[in-house]
Amino acid sequence: MAVIEMSDTLITYIMAHYNYWMIIVLMMVGIYVIAAHGNLIKKIVGLTLFQTSMFLLYISVGKVSGGTVPILTDNGGEIYSNPLPHVLILTAIVVGISITALGLALVVRIREEYGTIEEDEILVIEHAMDAEEARDTTRW
Repeated sequence: MAVIEMSDTLITYIMAHYNYWMIIVLMMVGIYVIAAHGNLIKKIVGLTLFQTSMFLLYISVGKVSGGTVPILTDNGGEIYSNPLPHVLILTAIVVGISITALGLALVVRIREEYGTIEEDEILVIEHAMDAEEARDTTRW
C-alpha cells in the first residue's frame, strides 16, 4: 500500500514539473549531438538545441504561478511575474541567432578550404598539410 502511494506521489511530482524534465531531455539531446557527431552542421544544430533548452529553463524559472504582467494598475495586491528573465532571454535569442549565423558562415568557409565539413576528414587533411610543410622547411 505504501509503495502505491509513493509511486503516486512520484508520478504527481514528475507531472507537476514536466517542463523541467522536457528541458533536461532537450539539453541532453543537444549535448549528445554536439559530442557524438563530427559533421559541423550537426554540431551547430546541437548547439542550437542546447541553447534553446537554456532559454526555456530561464523562462520557466521566471514564471510565477498566478502572476500577471508587471503593469501597475489600480488593483492592489497583485502578484507579478518577474520580467527580467524574459528580457534577458530576448537578448540571448538575438545573440544566439548571430552565433548560429557566424557558425554557418565558418562552415561554408571551411567547406571551401578543405572540401568537407566532416571533422575527422579535416583533421587528416590538416595533418597532411602540416607534414608537407615540415618537409619543405627541412629542405632549406
